[in-house]
Amino acid sequence: MTSLNFRQHEILLIARQSGKVTVDGLAERFDVTPQTIRKDLNDLCEQRLLTRTHGGALLSSGVENVAYEARRLLAEYEKQRIGERAAQLIPNNCSLFINIGTTTEEVARALTKHEGLLVITNNIHVATTLTPCPGVDVIVIGGMVRRSDGGIVGEAAVDFIRQFKVDYAVIGVSAIDDDGALLDFDYREVRAAQAIIANARRTILVSDTMKFTRSAPVRIGHLSQIDTFVTDQPPPDTIIDICRHNGVTLEVAAPAEEPASGLSAA
Repeated sequence: MTSLNFRQHEILLIARQSGKVTVDGLAERFDVTPQTIRKDLNDLCEQRLLTRTHGGALLSSGVENVAYEARRLLAEYEKQRIGERAAQLIPNNCSLFINIGTTTEEVARALTKHEGLLVITNNIHVATTLTPCPGVDVIVIGGMVRRSDGGIVGEAAVDFIRQFKVDYAVIGVSAIDDDGALLDFDYREVRAAQAIIANARRTILVSDTMKFTRSAPVRIGHLSQIDTFVTDQPPPDTIIDICRHNGVTLEVAAPAEEPASGLSAA
């Protein structure tokens, strides 16, 4: 995968905030020619980070997820903040599921200093991160390993998950709809995520606000099923209302120089 230059990173951030970008608007903002911007957009579209439209581009969404390495670059700093904040909510000496996703992988990285954890995961990258940690025992869920991103999916994985009842689940999603629906792309992955939620006493959703501008076709569940939602910016008012009316605690992960804010949904 081609690395992104500074301007392309900035274009992704703008697209993340508004859901779309225009050639003319970006050319004026960066004081470059429209041809330069078109090349940037074409590069981003080739990596499936954006989808080209007449005169601009949209954040990629639809029926196919962005490639794994490309997802790792999307909102990278925001995901790190979310991971750190979510890890602060998980005590030592507990058990937890961690599912597939680049944001959940950041939670795993922030858990490496914890003690007395039992982590059960269907994410090969999470297992690789936590296995060397002396304070963490790791159980890898059995099943088919998805070559594209190291996720373990399928009915064998679901059956394996159902053997456990853990203290916490940390889950990520590909999109969050305006009505609070939690969405993803792969039905097999969704089945595993549903089993994880059903077999945890408390569920922590970790998702950057880009997910409010995306779409995916398969329903995992609803925001009302979540206990704590950790994100990087205050979400849309409709989502805040759903959290408030369903007792979901909303945690906004602040930048490193600011304290994290917790907004009770009670």
